[in-house]
Amino acid sequence: MNEALPDVRDFRLAEDIVAPLRQRLPEVAVQTIGAITATVPAYAEAFAGELGAKIEKAVRAALGTFLNLVSRAAGPDPGSPLAPAIEAAYALGRGEARSGRSLDALLGAYRVGARVAWRQFAAISVSTGQPATTIARFAELVFAYIDELSAASVAGHADELASSGRARRRQLELLAQALVAGDPPEVVIAAAERAEWPPPQTLTAVLVPERSARSMADLFDARTLQVAEAGPELPETAVLLVPEAQGPSRAHLIRLLAGRGAIVGPARPWLRARDSLTRAIRVSRMDLRTPAGAVVDTEDHLLALVVTADLQALADLRDRVLAPLSAERAATGAKLVETLRSWLLHQGRREDVAAELFVHPQTVRYRMSRLRELYGDRLRDPQWLLMLTLALATPQPE
Repeated sequence: MNEALPDVRDFRLAEDIVAPLRQRLPEVAVQTIGAITATVPAYAEAFAGELGAKIEKAVRAALGTFLNLVSRAAGPDPGSPLAPAIEAAYALGRGEARSGRSLDALLGAYRVGARVAWRQFAAISVSTGQPATTIARFAELVFAYIDELSAASVAGHADELASSGRARRRQLELLAQALVAGDPPEVVIAAAERAEWPPPQTLTAVLVPERSARSMADLFDARTLQVAEAGPELPETAVLLVPEAQGPSRAHLIRLLAGRGAIVGPARPWLRARDSLTRAIRVSRMDLRTPAGAVVDTEDHLLALVVTADLQALADLRDRVLAPLSAERAATGAKLVETLRSWLLHQGRREDVAAELFVHPQTVRYRMSRLRELYGDRLRDPQWLLMLTLALATPQPE
């Protein structure tokens, strides 16, 4: 309540002052409604439609409540008529929030209604010979009453927004959980409808530190979903599901995440968001040795993902293709493997192999001669070259 105004509950007016006002209440209500519809466009349609009669009745009730309030007998009155009026104003505020409207129109209607009602009531009081002091006091009562109603509507509007906001956030959380759990499409679609969430074409899973997930989510599309925990295998890590981060938008996403230590999965059709998360989690388990805070783009690690899809199979492949080196001393064998890997990558260009390994080209020639002795014609067999390339494409698994 505005502190500059008196408390309407502390004032009383004699019945002989209020009686003429009560008699002309319907006329005052009509004048008030007319002024509101002319001054506040947002309510013109409402008054003209099916709600018009209900709203007119509500205006009359509010004015009648006011007259009952200021003319009641003095003394304690727990059944004050102000309580129902406050409840009605509170409900009106909640209704405006549910309709998606701000309070601007409603508070404007209150102001116009107070001004017009006061003007009409003052004119009636003057015509019945009321002194100026009574009329001035009456003005205080009118605006104090409207201030009470306005405050109640503001509270109702705020409470509804808070309540509906909490409910929608919960629905969005349930939707995100359904997506990362890989629930059936019909379950996920129903969850999206309950959350009033318009599905994008794609979603991209992003693993981020849990402590900063909410602030990061604000950087992206408003439809971005969040799961508080990526799972027991990734403690203190949250998941963001970012809409439409494919194509050029992916580079923008990665720039926004710079320095935040995120892992970005691939863009996938929104109902397959779990696939993106699975990819990001797999990359998180790889020993990438990236700088602190670096953004890891899973698209940069497709080869490693492919060849490590079955670690036991990779280990078996390495054992098979490196079997010719088994009789070599450990140090010698390691150098030969290092040289063979570089030779495969550089397609046999001796100078490039020497530059990569920081050795003399003659050393490369010697080592390759030894490898040819050990492998024989297999170093010319395309199938063996493919197996060697895949086996040596990633570091030795532990």
